[in-house]
Formats: sequence, C-alpha cells, structure tokens
Amino acid sequence: MTLSLGQLEEARRAQADHDSAIALNAPLFADVAGDAQVSFEFFPPKTEKMEATLWESVQTLSPLAPRFVSVTYGAGGTTRERTHATVARIARETNIPAAAHLTCVEATREEIDAVANDYWEAGVRHIVALRGDPPTAGTKFVSPAGGYENAAALVAGLKRLHPFEISVAAYPECHPDSPDAGHDLDNLKRKLDAGASRAITQFFFEPETFFRFRDAVAAAGISAEIVPGIMPVMSFASVVRMSAMCGTDVPAWMGRLFEGLDDRPAARQLVAATVAAELCRKLYAGGERAFHFYTLNRAELSYAICHLLGIRPDPALEETAA
Repeated sequence: MTLSLGQLEEARRAQADHDSAIALNAPLFADVAGDAQVSFEFFPPKTEKMEATLWESVQTLSPLAPRFVSVTYGAGGTTRERTHATVARIARETNIPAAAHLTCVEATREEIDAVANDYWEAGVRHIVALRGDPPTAGTKFVSPAGGYENAAALVAGLKRLHPFEISVAAYPECHPDSPDAGHDLDNLKRKLDAGASRAITQFFFEPETFFRFRDAVAAAGISAEIVPGIMPVMSFASVVRMSAMCGTDVPAWMGRLFEGLDDRPAARQLVAATVAAELCRKLYAGGERAFHFYTLNRAELSYAICHLLGIRPDPALEETAA
C-alpha cells in the first residue's frame, strides 16, 4: 500500500512525538538510583611514579565499594611478577576483592597452574581468564607446547585447582580471530560451561551494540551475567589504535566530537566523562545494573561517571582509604 504525502507527514509527526516523549521521560542523571554495581580494571605499573598513580587511583575508587578490581597480565607473561605484586597488595591492604588476569600465552599448563596456586595462597579468589594476545602484534595465536589451548581450557584447569570465581571476555562486535558471530558465541558458551561465572565485554561506544549482543547471547541460550565494559576516552588517538586491534567500531560522531581537543586536556576530559556517562545511562535505562570500567590507571573519569550514575562513596570506606 502506498501512503499519501499527508499520511507520511502524519506518521512522521507521530514518530517525532513518540521520540520526544521518550527523551522527556528518560531520567536525568540526578534521578538515577545509584543501585548499579561497578568494577575497575588496572594494569601493573612499570615505574615507581606509575605505581604511585595507580595506588592513588585505587584509593580514590575504593570508597565506591566496587565488586572487584582487576589487574591485567601482559602478553607472554611479560608483567607476571608485577601483576602478582599489584594484586597481592590490593588484597592485602584494601577491602576490595582483587581479581588477577591470567592468559594462555607462552606458558605451559604447569607454569600457569603454579601462578594460579600462588594467587590462591595470597588470598586471591577471582581470576579473569583469557586466551591472551600473541606477544608479537599482527601474528596469530598459537597454543604453546604443553599449554592451555584456549580460554575454555584455562577455565576448566583453574576450576580443577581451586574453586575460583572466574570472569571471561565477551566481544559484542566479534573477536578478530572468530570467523563469524555464531562461532564467537559458541566460544563464549564453552567458557561459561567450563565454569566461568560471568563475561565482561570488550569496550564499545554505542548502546545498541551491547543490546544487540545481549539479545544474541540470550538467543544462544546463554543465561550468565554479561557485564558491559566501558572505556572512557583519555586519548582519542589511543582509542582509535586500540579499537583497530580488537575490532571495535569507532563511530564517526566520536571523531567529530573530540576533534580540536588534543591540546585541551581539561575540556577533553569533560567531554569524555559526558560521553561515557551517557552511554552508561542508556545501558542503565535498558536494564543493565553492572559496569566494568577500563581505567587505564586513572581514577578521575571513572569516578565522575559513577557519580553521575548516583553512586556515592561509603564514608567508612573513605576512612579506610585515607
């Protein structure tokens, strides 16, 4: 049936009224209940100055009562000792549950099991289990001789050692090594079936990306928690570079938004906080109540976003952090 111009205009006005109603009824940040749970990711510091920055960030964010904080693990185990030292210090000196990243790269099962046992002895009960990236950029992952062949095997191995809580990775825009989205979902299901508790997604920049993935996960029969990973933009050039490596789409509007802010770090930070907080608000409106922030060892942006989500510091935890 062909609509007349008048009918098309009427339909357009009805759609505009509908969109306006949604916008007007959406909560302002001041109305967000503050009932979201948050977690934060750090990387192990290379220098004393970086360690001081990291610890300042941990102390700033810990009063927000995160579910956990995680510490990354370099390709090929290049940060193994520093990761262990950082995780152990968080577990020892704070009340925050600490999670250690562990990968399959360039290590035998015995070596990885020994690292996991060391974590257990240090009181660490949560592992983020990942296949890991190859040490040489641009090469394909090859399972080392005697090593875990993939993240699902690593999860199963960790579960045989101790009753770890285990988080794994999920890719809303498909892992670069996966031939298609169906294969990617099958891999995610294998990791969860092996004993993982939840999946944390790679960062993304538009809420529809996550919602489409959430629908696909549900359609695949996966019922485990899928936590959206949020990357506040500290450097747009760095985000573009990281996104290219992991297959994340950077919308054209982001380039326009951050254009001209390279030499204005304060303005860039305000814009970055606004963009990431709006993404979280839309995810919250869509039913999400947990967020994982890739902090890059800086607290300010993640703290501001949490504040906009209604999350306030616990006074008792502030005293402990001080």
